[in-house]
Formats: sequence, C-alpha cells, structure tokens
Amino acid sequence: MIFIKSSDNDFNEKFQELLGRGKMDIAHVSNIVGGIIEEIKQDKNKALFSHIAKFDNWKPKSDADLKISQDSMSKAYDNLDKKLKDSLHLAYDRIKVYHEKQKPKSWFDTEANGTILGQKVTPVDSAGLYIPGGKAAYPSSLLMNVIPAQVAGVENIVICTPTPDNEPNELLLAACHLCGVNQVYKVGGASAIAAMAYGTENIPKVDVITGPGNIFVATAKKMVFGDVNIDMIAGPSEIGILADDSANASHMAIDLLSQAEHDEMASSIMITPSQKLADAVKVEIEKWLVKLPRQEIARKSIEERGAIIVTKDMDEAISLMNEIAPEHLEVATMSPFELLPYIKHAGAIFLGHNTPEAIGDYVAGPNHTLPTGGTAKFYSPLGVENFMKKSSIISFSNNAINEIGEECALIANTEGLTAHEQSVRVRLK
Repeated sequence: MIFIKSSDNDFNEKFQELLGRGKMDIAHVSNIVGGIIEEIKQDKNKALFSHIAKFDNWKPKSDADLKISQDSMSKAYDNLDKKLKDSLHLAYDRIKVYHEKQKPKSWFDTEANGTILGQKVTPVDSAGLYIPGGKAAYPSSLLMNVIPAQVAGVENIVICTPTPDNEPNELLLAACHLCGVNQVYKVGGASAIAAMAYGTENIPKVDVITGPGNIFVATAKKMVFGDVNIDMIAGPSEIGILADDSANASHMAIDLLSQAEHDEMASSIMITPSQKLADAVKVEIEKWLVKLPRQEIARKSIEERGAIIVTKDMDEAISLMNEIAPEHLEVATMSPFELLPYIKHAGAIFLGHNTPEAIGDYVAGPNHTLPTGGTAKFYSPLGVENFMKKSSIISFSNNAINEIGEECALIANTEGLTAHEQSVRVRLK
C-alpha cells in the first residue's frame, strides 16, 4: 500500500500513478477479441460451442444446451434458505422502488401560435445483460441490471453468464426466477457480447448491452458499440474514502478491503487530513486481512493498488478525490452533507459513518453498476434511461410556420440547401 503526503516532493508522480489505476490494456487483447467477434458473426452457435469448450471447460451437445431452463431456476428459488430468500426480496423491492423514481416522462408544450413541441420516451425493444460468473457469481448484479430494464418497459430481456464446467450458480438461478426472466444463456466473455450484439441461432440480437465484466468483456463492448448501445466501459472495482478524525479506523480498514477482496486489480484509496487516522488504518488493515477467506486476493490488491494519502486539510482532500473520480466514494466525516456540494465526480456517494459501500451493493436501492477508472467524470450509474430512448415531437400550425418560417428559409439558403429552403417557402402565405 502506498502511504504518501501531499507535501512530499514526489507526490505528483505517485498521484499520477493512482490516476492511471483503471487503465486497461485494451489494445493488448483487441486482436483476440476481434477474432472472437468475427467468429461469432460468421459461425454463430458453432463458434459459441468452440469458445465454451475452450474457456468454460464443457461443450454443449445441442443448441438447447445453451439455455438455462425455467424449471432449474424455479427449483433453485424453492431451495433457497428462507432468510436468504427474504433478503433477495428485500433487495428486489428496494431496487425497484428506487428505479421507478428515475423513469423519464414524455412531455408536450403548446405555444400560443399553435406550435407543439415535446419529447416521447420509449423503451428499447430488447436488452442484453451480461452477468459475470468467473471467480465469483453475482446475483446482486442480476438484480441491478434486470430491474431497471423491466422498469423501463423492455419486452425482450436476454441474459448471458458464463458457467464453468457447466455448473450454473444456484443463487444466480434463484435470482433469475425472482426477476421473472426466461432467456438465460450459459455463455460468457467476449463471445457472449458478440452473440447478443449480432445474434445466433438461439440468442437474439439486442439493442443495448449492459453489465460488468473482465478486460475481454469490456473490449468486446467497446468494439460492438455503434452496432448496439452499451452502458459503459467498466474496469476493476474501486473505493475512495474521505475521512477525518471522527472516523473509526477499523471501519475504514474493512471498507477499503471490501473492494480489495473483489479482484487483485481493485483499487482502495483513502484521503484524510489526519495523520493519526492514517497510521491507525494501516494497522487495522493488517488485523482484518488475516481474517479474510479471500486474503490472498485482498492482500495483493491492497499492496499493489491501495493508497492512503494525508493532506494539509479537507479542501485539498476533496480536490484530490475529485481528480480520482472513484466508482464508490465514502464520506466518513463529522458533517458529510456539508461536503456534498464540493464533491463533483463519483459513481455513488455514501454519506456518514453508518453507510459502508457494501450497503449500496445489495439493498440500499441505487444501482451498483457504476463508472470506474475515473470515468465518473463523464459516465453515470446504470439506470432506467440506459434502456430508454427519446424522440423529439414537433408540430407546426399554419400560423406558426408563417411566424418563423422566413427565418428558417433564410438559414437554409445561407447553407446552400435549396430544397430545404423551398420546402418551407411553399408553405408560407
């Protein structure tokens, strides 16, 4: 873990390294991913079978083997422990309520001269959701992707998830049943993205693809963008923490590790004006590490991509954190809401000492599919709008076109577009 002060002579150099934390060497895998995409486009299911055998260690016997049956999803749900089932229902309900408040509305505005302007909001016809299933399975990611698509009104929802050794995760299947989805395919990686982008004999082509994944998934999403829409190019998970002397060092340590245990490439960064807190958190991290089942992953992440920065004051801490633009940002200070107006860039902001990032991963309600690697400067969390599109509404009366048509014709004439000009003039008195 990097321990630095903003007053250090080499601070700028070390801080620039942190800013590059989420950079993925997409160029390094582009040829591989490009080849996978072309194979899917050309050979469809035949290519899928080959890729599944290569990457997931099993080979489908028929096209039907690609799809997970509704019966298996129903059985997985029925076999859930009651407390876990109740927890999933709680998460589902809270996520749905939150996303229903996001749904954009169509609107119309009528001017006195008879002009009607407006906006018509329509869901996309189909959405493809990628749910990771490599080092771990994430039923929570299923909820976070399916629910906003359902709230948007998407009629055709397609899910792809890898199943190593042809063993689907039972909790993921149960979550599929809870969400009422019926098109779930045992396909992962770049192959899944290509299949949803271009279609195969079984997997239908979709309009938008969402969901997190590794560098191969991210690269594939980038390559198919334009043929379909995507949510974002997401990299390794990360957490940023702004903290002062009121923060509990043990809490800060385990919060940093909550992201470190995701992946060796995850980033955990705390910025504080308190040297005392920084020293205490360093000690607490080691105490927590030895207790974690995923200690090896968390240790590598925290040692190679973790940092604690001590600043001269909280203003400087906020400024640096805005540069980092973390995926998750905890504000563990005495008066967190007073700092909120100064925080410009973060995927999700967790305010107060009792709001760990993990609460947002599962049951708070807001989406946990968030921009990473500094892209929170221009990307937003996954939401209902990712599954909807807008159409402009324009209607002019006779009075309206006569009122401003001359100006329109003049601009068209100036641009040298005569047909544009005349299409207006023939309607003027």
